[in-house]
Amino acid sequence: MTPRLKTTYDKEIVTKLMSKLNVKNKHEVPKIKKVILNMGLGEEGSDNKKLKSCVDDLSLIAGQKPIVTKFKKSISNFKTRKGANAGVKVTLRATKMYEFIDRLVNIALPRIKDFRGLPLKGIDNSFNYSFGIKEHIIFPEVNFDKVDKIRGLDINIVTTSNSKEGTFELLKEFNFPIVNKKNWGKNGKKKCGSKKLKKNEAC
Repeated sequence: MTPRLKTTYDKEIVTKLMSKLNVKNKHEVPKIKKVILNMGLGEEGSDNKKLKSCVDDLSLIAGQKPIVTKFKKSISNFKTRKGANAGVKVTLRATKMYEFIDRLVNIALPRIKDFRGLPLKGIDNSFNYSFGIKEHIIFPEVNFDKVDKIRGLDINIVTTSNSKEGTFELLKEFNFPIVNKKNWGKNGKKKCGSKKLKKNEAC
């Protein structure tokens, strides 16, 4: 079965982005290529029990078994040893990617306490978007009673966009709550030149 977000992208989002980004060819419209989830373990990577717990939790969140990452070099200050377990990582594409984004935006992020949106600065010079989550238990798939420790999670969204504007508009259409705090006025409304916008509206 085709994911709901995939259908929405093909039938609605592509047309909207062609208009917003002034693109004439639909094949030039940016899209999400893959989503990479990474959970670091640090010194706990040498503990097989904690490593298994981390693998199990990320498997539930992603719907796909992650791989164990290794340190590429030894750093004494961080007590890391080359070849030792660093954490777990999983790359999602196609159906699983769209299903994860759907759950992330509509279920997980709204469960963050005092959540005020994602930072715009997460868009890098390669026009991908990255942000971190402090508590992986915001995902309903994770059973809080069985969690040995609350861990952070890094999420990297790789796009085919060729501009920061394109990435922002793409994620906005997928309902990512990205906020540009630099443009907030004293009255809590966003400024765009002489025009004042509503709180969640972009320039």
